Amino acid sequence: MDYTERIERERAEKDEYFAEHPRSPIPMGERDDFDALDYYDPDPTYRFELELREFDDHDTIQVETTQDGEQTYHRWGEFEFDLHGDTHTLTAYRRDPSEQQLWVPFRDETNGDTTYPAGRYLDLDENAERDGVWLVDFNRAYSPFCAYSDAYECPLVPFENHLDVRIEAGERHEN
Repeated sequence: MDYTERIERERAEKDEYFAEHPRSPIPMGERDDFDALDYYDPDPTYRFELELREFDDHDTIQVETTQDGEQTYHRWGEFEFDLHGDTHTLTAYRRDPSEQQLWVPFRDETNGDTTYPAGRYLDLDENAERDGVWLVDFNRAYSPFCAYSDAYECPLVPFENHLDVRIEAGERHEN
């Protein structure tokens, strides 16, 4: 299975989950009208293999949420990537220092235009890392559950992860 087929299969599985699973973020009254999420076409331009520059100190930060709360995250490291001739950085976070997964929230120039206004997320699990190199694939960027229902409380993207470029990859959102 090639790259595009793999991305399309993952998206079809997510659409099925959103349409049918009892824990779907789509409110029950709206599921009959739900066909599928909207996505940018898979584009390998937005797929990067990057080293994580892990921070010496894993400072904690308080991240505001969509429900006026706060959640604590550890600033774990930084990814640097080149896109359209410019260098950009994104900070990766962990909720708990003992977990392997990295959370990479970001805002970009598509927010409020073709993507969710508050930003999107990338989750990088242990399968995304091999020999110190992480697969950071914006084709897997997704809107948080609060984009679909006010019943969810989602962390907002920290200011340090606001990008001044359009990331035309991953999940789109009607605004």
